[in-house]
Amino acid sequence: MGEQQHVQFPQEVLDEYAALGVDLPALFSAGHLGTRMGVQIVEASAERVVGTMPVEGNTQPYGLLHGGASAVLAETLGSIGSMLHGGVSKIAVGVDLNCTHHRGVRSGLVTGVATPVHQGRSTATYEIVITDEENRRVCTARLTCMLREVGPKDAERVGATG
Repeated sequence: MGEQQHVQFPQEVLDEYAALGVDLPALFSAGHLGTRMGVQIVEASAERVVGTMPVEGNTQPYGLLHGGASAVLAETLGSIGSMLHGGVSKIAVGVDLNCTHHRGVRSGLVTGVATPVHQGRSTATYEIVITDEENRRVCTARLTCMLREVGPKDAERVGATG
């Protein structure tokens, strides 16, 4: 659990980051928290980001998928979309996340799909729909990220990823 699968990126995006010496799949992984939670990114572009997460290991005391786990999946997917929209000169920083939990899930895998609501120069907003294995909506989330210019310290961190 938690190993990163191969993410499908558009070739032009891979080329843009490769020219900067950045390992794009590593940069846009689920990160340490997402890895501990078993988040897998399976598709990523500025127009659609798809990821999965197991329910097992991410439950609250009643045995249901924890709402915070859904929030982690949602913010991960929306942030990846925002970063891809912003391009190599911008960093996406989450400024607002809201989640509505529709039904409980006790087992299996949930899938999140993030699609853009707004893609601007300084902000990006994504709707993230999380469903269970029977394609029933578990959670609807909305994430807004501020897009800010990459600074010197950011560039050092991003370069260290590759």
